[in-house]
Amino acid sequence: MSHTGARPLTRRAVLGAGGAFALGALISACGGDDGPGGTASPGGGAWTFTDDRGTKVGLKKRPQRIVGYSATAAALYDFGIDEQIVGVFGPTKLKDGKPDPQAGNLPVGRLEIIGNAFGEFNIEKYAALRPDLLVDNMFIPGDLFYVPAESKDKIYALAPSVAIAAGSVPLPKPIERTAALAAALGADLKAAKVTAAKARFEKAAEAVRAAAKAKPGLKVLAASGSPDLFYASSPAKNTDLIYYKELGVDLIVPDKLGKDDYFESLSWENADKYKADLIMLDSRTQALQPKDLESKPSWKDLPAVKAGQVIPWNAEPRFSYEGCAPLLEALATALDSAKKTS
Repeated sequence: MSHTGARPLTRRAVLGAGGAFALGALISACGGDDGPGGTASPGGGAWTFTDDRGTKVGLKKRPQRIVGYSATAAALYDFGIDEQIVGVFGPTKLKDGKPDPQAGNLPVGRLEIIGNAFGEFNIEKYAALRPDLLVDNMFIPGDLFYVPAESKDKIYALAPSVAIAAGSVPLPKPIERTAALAAALGADLKAAKVTAAKARFEKAAEAVRAAAKAKPGLKVLAASGSPDLFYASSPAKNTDLIYYKELGVDLIVPDKLGKDDYFESLSWENADKYKADLIMLDSRTQALQPKDLESKPSWKDLPAVKAGQVIPWNAEPRFSYEGCAPLLEALATALDSAKKTS
């Protein structure tokens, strides 16, 4: 995700995640045989989907004009939803015009971009798209990501919305829920591309499990860098970190978490508080990268940095098997090659 330099670094700006959310029994089959979450008549009849707020959306027919948060839309695209996606908001294009990694495989050239950074959401462009449905990830209960709080009522009045819970649940859960939404929107989850991606994801997960088991005691820290602060992430909140911990990765748990319990803010003088053998560094566009941190002596002095054991971390995964399999593969490779630094 992106943010302007003038805006203070908040939880959204840094790690893109919010408070706990108990998914509970929010998946519901709305009176048909099309599987959990939603139904739609193949002949073009009524369409329903119950999202992770417990909100049941009901339309006269399957949505044909969808606008979504970039990562949500990109995940749906991976599952086979294409022409129905007409617009996006959130990180979509980089300064050089290339697609932002958050946009995944989206055909961004044909999409209307109604906002490319945090706080940007052009309501006039959104209305002109005549949206049938707004789709988004939800890190804080009831809070759709990148939908500006000050204009959300106007936005919600233009089309119904569907939210996928993306905080405080293991990685497979939001992938499964995004798949359910894609199926309700008409995607074929039995398509070769989708089943191959799922098999790749499952194989990669086992590779992480095996690599972690082979390196007992190897300490891993997920972190993000800003000009003034070094953020240590909690594996109890971020959906990918929860899953990595379940797979056996020895992730460091910060002991003085801030609001929403997603990370601990450390001054650069205290960046060495946690002794990590491997650092997963936030790779999104708003976070400082290793080349940006070279001027900070405290960064260069970290054992993992000295050992060359720093890997990119997409702190906001794209919730599809295709989007997440490479992340698991990269982690498994890094664990295989990492050595203890003390």
